[in-house]
Amino acid sequence: MSSRVADTRIAVNLAGVTKTFGAVAALKRTSLAIRQGELMTLLGPSGCGKTTLLNIFAGFLSADEGHLEIAGDRVDAVPSFQREIGMMFQNYALFPHMTAEGNVAYGLKMRKLPKAEISRRVEEVLSLVKLTGFECRKPSELSGGQQQRVALARALVIRPKVLLLDEPFSALDKNLRASMQIEVKDIQRTLGLTTIFVTHDQSEALSLSDRLAVMSEGQIRQVGTPQEIYNNPADRFVASFIGDVNVIPARVESLSDGHAVVKVGQARVRVPRQHLGQVASETRVDLFVRPEQLRLAADREARVLQGTVRAQIFQGGHTDVLVDVRDIEQGCVLVRLPGPAQSGRWGVGSPIDIVFAIETALAFPQAS
Repeated sequence: MSSRVADTRIAVNLAGVTKTFGAVAALKRTSLAIRQGELMTLLGPSGCGKTTLLNIFAGFLSADEGHLEIAGDRVDAVPSFQREIGMMFQNYALFPHMTAEGNVAYGLKMRKLPKAEISRRVEEVLSLVKLTGFECRKPSELSGGQQQRVALARALVIRPKVLLLDEPFSALDKNLRASMQIEVKDIQRTLGLTTIFVTHDQSEALSLSDRLAVMSEGQIRQVGTPQEIYNNPADRFVASFIGDVNVIPARVESLSDGHAVVKVGQARVRVPRQHLGQVASETRVDLFVRPEQLRLAADREARVLQGTVRAQIFQGGHTDVLVDVRDIEQGCVLVRLPGPAQSGRWGVGSPIDIVFAIETALAFPQAS
């Protein structure tokens, strides 16, 4: 549901930012340019630095080195409340004694806007988030999704230059989370609002983002569209972190300009050389293959691996088959078969052969 961002103007520019806490380097010379009107997601495992980075954007933390620009202006020394940033917290942080209307109006009152202007803007934004008629309810009288809408309205009503979202969907159940993701993206697109979204949920990042920045150990490993990140990961970490992936040992059989052919089992597959460094023929490498890039063999096909069925997991539109394989370090391979009719075809313990459903894949040097 990501839309192409036509506006290439830079709304937020982070340049060479470093942040340490004692002996721990939370951010290491991190740079990131965010375009006007796009939704940029910071994605990574716990402790990767994404929340530290969000807090620097918000002004809750200051960088040890580097600088931050918003709309072309340096804001390193500008306090949080003067940065024209709206923030939606993970726990919503609503005032329990205030009504929905009071919570939304709070930021405007602090800015000492005229009462008529406050009333008009609060009414507009409550309508935008579909809370007309709930103005007089307190947070305890609202559902989780309605509380989230109040928090979003409070962030939007000040008309921020940048909207910051700190894992806002984590407290919602699956169905409500999905519907709120769609609503937030629709609102963001309608307003053309530059948005920075923090999450550790890959599916959220892939479905919501115009672009995303994958982080690890205080560094941004890759920035790109969801399609670019998923299909063309920049390194071994990104390839293993985004989506499900099987890591299968292989051997380089031949090398040519731009590509190599690697052999695994009885099968051969082409891989780009860009990730392989200075490998030579016969070098052992790791082949990274998505579950949907494998299938179960028909008669006389060049098998990749042999194993036995450990489990079948019916997922409605597809079936995941988990196969025990002795020849690989992770011990099992995940094969994703399309269509509901696949479920139940193979009993646990059944011998099974796996083949490629693709002609090209990705390979990386084996981890030391």
